[in-house]
Amino acid sequence: METDRKNTIPAAAELRERAQEGERRSNTQTVRTGLQLASASRASARLRRLRGKVRFSQTLPELKADR
Repeated sequence: METDRKNTIPAAAELRERAQEGERRSNTQTVRTGLQLASASRASARLRRLRGKVRFSQTLPELKADR
Protein backbone atom coordinates (compact mmCIF):
# COMPACT_ATOMS: atom_id res chain seq x y z
CA MET A 1 0.00 0.00 0.00
CA GLU A 2 1.17 3.50 -0.75
CA THR A 3 2.29 5.72 2.10
CA ASP A 4 0.16 8.66 3.19
CA ARG A 5 0.42 11.84 1.17
CA LYS A 6 -0.27 15.35 2.26
CA ASN A 7 -2.95 17.06 0.16
CA THR A 8 -4.26 20.58 0.15
CA ILE A 9 -7.97 20.49 -0.51
CA PRO A 10 -9.95 23.69 -0.99
CA ALA A 11 -13.36 23.17 0.58
CA ALA A 12 -16.20 25.53 1.37
CA ALA A 13 -16.34 26.35 5.07
CA GLU A 14 -20.07 25.59 5.18
CA LEU A 15 -19.56 22.10 3.72
CA ARG A 16 -16.74 21.36 6.18
CA GLU A 17 -18.81 22.62 9.11
CA ARG A 18 -21.80 20.47 8.10
CA ALA A 19 -19.53 17.42 7.79
CA GLN A 20 -18.10 18.05 11.26
CA GLU A 21 -21.42 19.01 12.87
CA GLY A 22 -21.87 17.41 16.26
CA GLU A 23 -18.46 15.72 16.13
CA ARG A 24 -15.12 16.77 17.49
CA ARG A 25 -13.01 15.77 14.51
CA SER A 26 -10.08 17.43 12.88
CA ASN A 27 -10.19 18.40 9.22
CA THR A 28 -7.91 15.43 8.48
CA GLN A 29 -10.27 12.99 10.19
CA THR A 30 -13.25 14.49 8.38
CA VAL A 31 -11.60 14.16 4.95
CA ARG A 32 -10.41 10.62 5.72
CA THR A 33 -13.94 9.59 6.74
CA GLY A 34 -15.36 11.16 3.58
CA LEU A 35 -12.89 9.25 1.41
CA GLN A 36 -13.76 5.98 3.17
CA LEU A 37 -17.48 6.61 2.63
CA ALA A 38 -16.95 7.40 -1.05
CA SER A 39 -14.94 4.20 -1.49
CA ALA A 40 -17.55 2.09 0.32
CA SER A 41 -20.32 3.62 -1.77
CA ARG A 42 -18.59 2.66 -5.01
CA ALA A 43 -17.95 -0.89 -3.74
CA SER A 44 -21.60 -1.23 -2.74
CA ALA A 45 -22.73 -0.03 -6.18
CA ARG A 46 -20.50 -2.63 -7.86
CA LEU A 47 -21.97 -5.38 -5.68
CA ARG A 48 -25.54 -4.27 -6.47
CA ARG A 49 -24.78 -4.56 -10.20
CA LEU A 50 -23.86 -8.23 -9.61
CA ARG A 51 -27.20 -9.01 -8.00
CA GLY A 52 -28.64 -12.21 -9.48
CA LYS A 53 -25.53 -12.89 -11.59
CA VAL A 54 -23.49 -14.91 -9.11
CA ARG A 55 -24.23 -18.59 -8.58
CA PHE A 56 -23.33 -20.15 -5.26
CA SER A 57 -22.37 -23.78 -4.81
CA GLN A 58 -24.29 -23.98 -1.51
CA THR A 59 -27.90 -23.27 -0.68
CA LEU A 60 -28.89 -20.56 1.79
CA PRO A 61 -29.68 -23.07 4.58
CA GLU A 62 -26.25 -24.68 4.04
CA LEU A 63 -24.55 -21.29 4.27
CA LYS A 64 -26.44 -20.46 7.48
CA ALA A 65 -25.55 -23.83 9.03
CA ASP A 66 -21.88 -23.12 8.37
CA ARG A 67 -21.86 -20.12 10.75
